[in-house]
Amino acid sequence: MSKIWDLGEDPEVILAERRYEAIGKILETAVRKEAEKKTTFTDMLDHVFLHKLLGIPIFLALLWAVFQFTFAFSEPFMVGIERSFGWLGGLAAAGLGAKHPHLASFVADGIFGGLGSVLVFVPPIFLLFLALAVLEGSGYLARAAFVMDRIMYKLGLHGRSFIPMMCGFGCNIPAIMATRSIENEKDRMITILVNPLISCGARLPVYVLISGVVFGFGSGAAGTAVFSMYVLGIVLAIVMALVFRRTLFKGRPAPFVLELPRYAVPTAKSAVLHMWERGKWFLIRAGTVIFAVVVVIWFLSVHPWAATEGGEIIEASYVAALGHFIEPVFAPFGWDWRAGVAIVFGFLAKEVVVATYALLLGTGEEAVGDALVSAGVFTPLTGLAFMAFVLIYVPCVATIGAIWRETNSLKWTVFSMAYLTVLAFVVAGLILGVGRLLGFS
Repeated sequence: MSKIWDLGEDPEVILAERRYEAIGKILETAVRKEAEKKTTFTDMLDHVFLHKLLGIPIFLALLWAVFQFTFAFSEPFMVGIERSFGWLGGLAAAGLGAKHPHLASFVADGIFGGLGSVLVFVPPIFLLFLALAVLEGSGYLARAAFVMDRIMYKLGLHGRSFIPMMCGFGCNIPAIMATRSIENEKDRMITILVNPLISCGARLPVYVLISGVVFGFGSGAAGTAVFSMYVLGIVLAIVMALVFRRTLFKGRPAPFVLELPRYAVPTAKSAVLHMWERGKWFLIRAGTVIFAVVVVIWFLSVHPWAATEGGEIIEASYVAALGHFIEPVFAPFGWDWRAGVAIVFGFLAKEVVVATYALLLGTGEEAVGDALVSAGVFTPLTGLAFMAFVLIYVPCVATIGAIWRETNSLKWTVFSMAYLTVLAFVVAGLILGVGRLLGFS
């Protein structure tokens, strides 16, 4: 009869510890040390960055600094792009308007207005990726993974899940594909299901626009509001991972072993290359998917042409009919029919939310923020709730396709869409409810 040994710990953890003990003994006999090891610069930094109590606050502070940097340095570039597209749109309207009003509307409003309203956010997106590339090249992001593993393990996420999570700040599609590195199937499924809660670059234009409208463009409050969306996504991902671990995927996460690189000063060349590799996907999407969706929205906003040529153009359009049909769903949140239309088309690509507002407000990207302010579409509270909804609700159709491919299951794909939509309504409702109880409007 065989004995059953109670090791008291995860066998894989014990094996890893014994393996490194054996390596240490071999090194002691095979390597001659000329002098006692001195405390290195890396050791001193790790004493702070990997500290039990200070590690996570430092990580959050650096993340906040990244978004403040993104806002402060991108504003002049955004203004330049705004003025350029506004000038081009004006030229198109003046040159084509008299003889070809249909074509003039398409070029001025559809291309320079709708697509331009998305391209204006190229500077903050590229600067965000540049800052993350610097943190990665310095060796800090590996430390952040180590620090976060302590919490992630307790709450049901595998430490290796941190890498796909960080990839998610760029785009959720490669992030979901990166879960292939997680060997345990339960850990992998949990990571796939919560990854859409991590704010991708496509959501950043929405945050920048809405936070700028309700708190002031370029202000510290606007930067903090954007930062809060990223923190909210991380918190929700951890909470949902805990829920899934306790219900659908019971068990403990597999142990996480990570080799920490030395600190280094990242080179400008490597940082710029990393920024380009991540940011170019935004430009590719802008020239393909986003452009196609913008054309569809423009068509629906100016047709039927006979009815929209004069008077209240938008109110007589097909897109207004769609918006008023779904408006009762979003009315309790203080959002009008235009928000409903933006959310529906945002399912195709999140950047389209901004382009939709530009088209529905009848303005170009250079004035969409001012138009939202003058229209009084959002208050600070309803604006924050809208940002949270865009963060959480069904990810873009390409991300849904990635979930389907990686899980090879229609059931889990539909489940992810359903739970994210329900969660979006719940969190947005909580933001409004708690805010109103605290006296905000």
